[in-house]
Amino acid sequence: MANYKSDLMNTLTERGFLYQCTDEAALDAYALTPDCIGYIGFDCTAPSLHVGSLVQIMMLRILQKSGGTPIVLLGGGTTKIGDPSDKDKSRPILTPEKIEENKNGIKRVFEKFLDFDGPNAAIMVDNADWLDKLGYIDFLRVVGKHFTINRMIQLESVKRRLDREQPMTFLEFNYTLLQAYDFSELNRRHKCRLQLGGSDQWGNIVAGTDLTRRLEGAEAYGFTTPLITTASGGKMGKTAEGAMWLNADKTLGENYFLSAYDYWQFWRNTDDADVGRFMRLFTDLPMEEIAHFESLEGAEINTAKIKLANEATTLLHGVAAAKHAADTAQKTFEGGSADGLHTVETPKTELENLSVVNAGVLTGLCASKAEAKRHIKAGALKINDTPIRDDKAKLSLADMNAEGVIKVSVGKKKHALVKPV
Repeated sequence: MANYKSDLMNTLTERGFLYQCTDEAALDAYALTPDCIGYIGFDCTAPSLHVGSLVQIMMLRILQKSGGTPIVLLGGGTTKIGDPSDKDKSRPILTPEKIEENKNGIKRVFEKFLDFDGPNAAIMVDNADWLDKLGYIDFLRVVGKHFTINRMIQLESVKRRLDREQPMTFLEFNYTLLQAYDFSELNRRHKCRLQLGGSDQWGNIVAGTDLTRRLEGAEAYGFTTPLITTASGGKMGKTAEGAMWLNADKTLGENYFLSAYDYWQFWRNTDDADVGRFMRLFTDLPMEEIAHFESLEGAEINTAKIKLANEATTLLHGVAAAKHAADTAQKTFEGGSADGLHTVETPKTELENLSVVNAGVLTGLCASKAEAKRHIKAGALKINDTPIRDDKAKLSLADMNAEGVIKVSVGKKKHALVKPV
């Protein structure tokens, strides 16, 4: 591993964030200055970010802890176009009202990871503040002349669509120009000279460093992370049940709600091969402590998984929520129920006619009745930890435990409660 002089580059590289960098030596020198400023953009395509965005958020956190100033750039303007990077088809066009609603939803998560007060306080800006005011002809004259079609069709996001003969609209084709302009605008407004992002953003980032040099006469740097996948090859933040969202807010809708317990359990279920890597990427644990956990073998690896879950959940939800989630998990796996589990209330009068199949769907543990029946056939769907063998079985008030709830489980890791009211 290279020996850098700055805390920023040493930390990013030893923890596994580095994939590509425009000029490592120059960025290392820039990171030593008191005015090191870097940004990452987040488009507002949903009312919450998910775990797939967490590696970017952690980079901003490391930048700030290393003495630099992080800028969170909300894409209120670029979301109106949609980033074609890593996409095989066009994103749906969102209304301005929906973009604003999404923006308000994702804002809140950054306060958990960044400090917006102090000498190197984080900055949050919205690119709609300048992109919405651009005149098209003026933009083409100032920015468009620095981009050639020859170069743009070699961008991976464009080339992939063309190679597969999939349509790419002129609207999307403009995205690289706008993201590059964001970089030059942030340099003009905040003296920002660093853009960080995922590997799929490399082409856009390089375009931004070049445009910033041309328009502002400033040296600018780009830094990207590798694509973060699980040991099984899955995309980080995506599961069979859906995305693992960072907001725990029911007002965003059930599709975007994720409790602290669900979040804790997500990290607790990390594959053995991923534990050390995820500790480096998604926690503040010192490298020496991570090395200790990586040395554990056999059943002891579960200690490391619990530590990972506690640390990751503490960052997002706080110490109390992480402890409650851990206690809930312990009670659950000891065979009892726990009040931290997802709970569905149902009238007592309706409970007597509620089939176990419908209970599986009602609690969200099964996506459909057909899936619930498959779990019953496999012996995976349980009521109060007892496997159900008959797909026509029904619940009754007699199934309530001493706490007045009925525990529904699928396998060893998915649990919920039905509470008669």
